[in-house]
Amino acid sequence: MLKTAFLTLLSLAMAISLGGGSVWYALNAQDGVGAIRIGQWTAFPEIGTQDADPYSKARVAREGVLALGRAEGLSFIAERDESGAPLKRECAYTIEGGYPTARFWTLYAADKSLGVIDTGKARQAALQSYDVLRRPDNSVVITVGDRPAPGNWLLTGGFGKMYFVLTFYDTPIASSTGLSDVTLPRILKAGCHA
Repeated sequence: MLKTAFLTLLSLAMAISLGGGSVWYALNAQDGVGAIRIGQWTAFPEIGTQDADPYSKARVAREGVLALGRAEGLSFIAERDESGAPLKRECAYTIEGGYPTARFWTLYAADKSLGVIDTGKARQAALQSYDVLRRPDNSVVITVGDRPAPGNWLLTGGFGKMYFVLTFYDTPIASSTGLSDVTLPRILKAGCHA
């Protein structure tokens, strides 16, 4: 009798811990059900619609974010650079390339909760499309780091993991047909501080 109760409790504990662990992984993974990956950038185009999968709905509810509808825009998140290494706040990066057609876009460096990194300075770790300098071919080069740089500079600071969040507003790429030939900027590591 005691053996049966022990095995039942052990099975129940394993089921709860493995089930909870798999849900935690599914909600924290940037890849997963409904994800679209373009280079190093990942988006969930269905997240603000009725067709969103249960994990996307749970992610929105847990984080308390206001998800964009399909007609409003699309957010991409990057957690790795072009070499596949995780993004770190103590490293400098170059984000370069063209941006898809959009009325407006924003780019910011984010912490684990996907909130804007607190730099401890008056300048935020964010840029938007109306503030950037463009090359003659309309591409943009953004230097990311804690040291000032000429041109487009995105301030970061501190230590630990970092994400980039790139959001396009009022853009044709938010429709399912617009994602087929989209290219997004590359994320290149320029170096790290010791």
